[in-house]
Amino acid sequence: MKSEDFISIVSIQIQDGEKEKTELMTSAEITHEGDIYRISYEDTEATGFEGSETIIEVRGNNEAVIMRKGTANALMSLETGNRHYCQYGTPFGSMQLGLYTHVIENNLEKDGKLYMKYTIDLNASHLSDNEIIITVNKKG
Repeated sequence: MKSEDFISIVSIQIQDGEKEKTELMTSAEITHEGDIYRISYEDTEATGFEGSETIIEVRGNNEAVIMRKGTANALMSLETGNRHYCQYGTPFGSMQLGLYTHVIENNLEKDGKLYMKYTIDLNASHLSDNEIIITVNKKG
């Protein structure tokens, strides 16, 4: 099943005791096949990744993949209770990051919400704690 909807993305990042919260409302394409949800949207200047597309694939409450293609490239694998490494590209260069996933709550089918909480490390040193909250708002 495929739909074109609006999504609200709240991103919270805590780094060195400083909390930064950003919010974005954008149009997204959402597909659902079996237990896999796919959310795709164009990044803008507001996200800092203008010229890129972000795709989030979620399977159940244990796995998610965040892919960014375009001016910035990344492939981030999130799996509850596990650490994965990724090459994270930005317009200024790339770096290898470690991602440890604490929680994935996939309630997209029930109430249109997705919550992910994970920690990022750089060269095995803690960099930030992160939360992403996505809410789907049906068009029409």
